[in-house]
Amino acid sequence: MDKFIVNIIHRPEMVPEYSATVTGHGKEEDIGDKKLLTESLDIFKTQQRLAHENGLKVTIQMTYASLFNEEAVQLAKEHHEKYGDEISLSLLGLPCEQFREKYKTKDFCIWMFSMEDKKEIVNDVFEKFHDIFGFYPESTGSYYLDAELTNYIKEKYPSVKCAVATCWEEGPKAYHTCNNSWYTLFDGGPWAPWIPSKQNTHAPAANEAEDSGIVAIPHLSRDLIACYDGNGSNFGTHPQNVLRGMIYDSKTWEYPYLYNLIDQFRDQEKYNNGYAYNMMFVGPGWMNKMGRWEAPYELLEKSYADGCKYYGQLKKEGKLTDMTMSEFADYYREKKSYTEPECALWRDILYGSEKQVFWYTDPYMRACVNMDQGGAIVDLRPYAAKLKWEVGIGTKHVQDASYPFLIQEKYRAGYFTHYAGEGTVRSAKLCHNSEEVDLCLCRTKAHFSQEGKTRILTLDPVTIEFADLTVKLQTKEYFEEGSGTIKIERTILEMSDPNAEVELNEYMVACYGTTEYPEDMTGITLKCEGEGGQTIVYEYKCREASLEGAEAVSAVIPAIETKVSLTASGRAEGYVREGYAFSPMFTLGYKKKVSDKEVFATWLNLEKAN
Repeated sequence: MDKFIVNIIHRPEMVPEYSATVTGHGKEEDIGDKKLLTESLDIFKTQQRLAHENGLKVTIQMTYASLFNEEAVQLAKEHHEKYGDEISLSLLGLPCEQFREKYKTKDFCIWMFSMEDKKEIVNDVFEKFHDIFGFYPESTGSYYLDAELTNYIKEKYPSVKCAVATCWEEGPKAYHTCNNSWYTLFDGGPWAPWIPSKQNTHAPAANEAEDSGIVAIPHLSRDLIACYDGNGSNFGTHPQNVLRGMIYDSKTWEYPYLYNLIDQFRDQEKYNNGYAYNMMFVGPGWMNKMGRWEAPYELLEKSYADGCKYYGQLKKEGKLTDMTMSEFADYYREKKSYTEPECALWRDILYGSEKQVFWYTDPYMRACVNMDQGGAIVDLRPYAAKLKWEVGIGTKHVQDASYPFLIQEKYRAGYFTHYAGEGTVRSAKLCHNSEEVDLCLCRTKAHFSQEGKTRILTLDPVTIEFADLTVKLQTKEYFEEGSGTIKIERTILEMSDPNAEVELNEYMVACYGTTEYPEDMTGITLKCEGEGGQTIVYEYKCREASLEGAEAVSAVIPAIETKVSLTASGRAEGYVREGYAFSPMFTLGYKKKVSDKEVFATWLNLEKAN
């Protein structure tokens, strides 16, 4: 039976991130302020009441601060007994008088501390939890949990089986819309549950040896187009996200977008063997009495009540199963294999653009295909490298926990660029006489199918008009489970002159990085592989090499321990191109003359480079 699962997660955050500054506006900071603590607890009670009134189970993620509050502890115990709520432990909500006194810091993001402090904090919080409840939690979480910390938690507290482990696309885009002051940088992870590897939280485990021992869930379920194109904090199934994005009728206080977004997540079961997932994770800071996001408290409360009511109605209709985090972890382990991908064929439900993208993630890659750009790959993260990326004080990456990209259209331009240089994209060009057309200019739509362990995107054919020739072309893209490859197949369906030939140029422009700013490309090795092959060691000299019948064209990027290559189905001219300082990219490609009814395929391959 098809299953749509929801995790409802609440946390009694006694000193909410947002409330402390709003409620105490104009006063000297006092995180022990009784008014603030009382209001925070009242909001938590309201959230619990709204979920329970609609027949929904909750995971109560106790914060460190709440462990010192007898009423919060008693409520958690009562709701566990009465409603079956899970008592969990959050690593958010650390700030309180006791924490500040001991650690002498205002830091509150667990992944940013030194490893030594992370361990001490985890021990403090978990042992305090045990002292109060008499058991250790089965689930935990934060905005982000780095691999070293996850491994430590699992080793020291093996009862933990589920964790909120990353926030989808919470990177530079979110940072810029928070006045460059929200240093939570972790783009590049999965948008749906996964089993994180021991090496890197974002990269799913490929097998038991890589398994970190937990099931990870994202912090919020987000709109997979609007969040990627813009600020993710405005587009999620957390009702206050929708208010923050101003996506509601200010007169009627209605927000059809919220329900459409939940429904689009329900729809993903079509692409994931009958399973779909959604989560709502809300701290009390979003619903304080002074209002938030230009919305009064009454609207904040109404939106949350309506969100709970919608999930409750779906449950009554047998269309939704509510689970606690630990219950979900057990279900997920039974349902999914290590190599089974998560797929999402997603359409724009906000702007009326009819844009459609396809997201794919497995232990070897995360990729995004954009149908508005002819099926071009516009985001690619090489999980095959399982890149060890330590984060926090004392490491190379104090704040930036993102998984590096090879292609990222928002930070490295994509198809449309300035007057010089190239942006990162995997696409193709058709050339005839002196004319050239990039498939990025050909909007299309995709249809999903599955054959065995291969997920297939069949794109609607596109028509390319040259001065004296019209070509009808179809693209199919194959994602073979467990292979680390994407096969792209082009078929010439029709030509106005059946005897004509066109040149098909399959190409990939790439680089590496986690932000908009360029990295040092020196030392990247570009190769045309095969007899008579050529090598270019990247020095920003704008050089190019080609080889007829190349077995592969490849790039090895030592900084991210990744090898990426293209291979072809038939004999073709392979080429590699080095960039220059103003356009610090590299290009891999194949050129081949094709005629009517001909099929040509290329494979994009990802592997770890030693």
